Amino acid sequence: MAKQASKNAKVKDTKAAADAKVWTKVIRAVRSPKSGAYTFKEAIVHKDKVQEYINQK
Repeated sequence: MAKQASKNAKVKDTKAAADAKVWTKVIRAVRSPKSGAYTFKEAIVHKDKVQEYINQK
């Protein structure tokens, strides 16, 4: 018989869960000036600031 999901497994702090939805993980490919190879930079950015992060050099 399958185990039922515990009710305690749900998020207790709904405000914190709602705040987490406004953040986005952004991954940029950055070219190395020395070798020419691409590396990837990851950042957690507020959803309103994504374009600013992508456009910065």
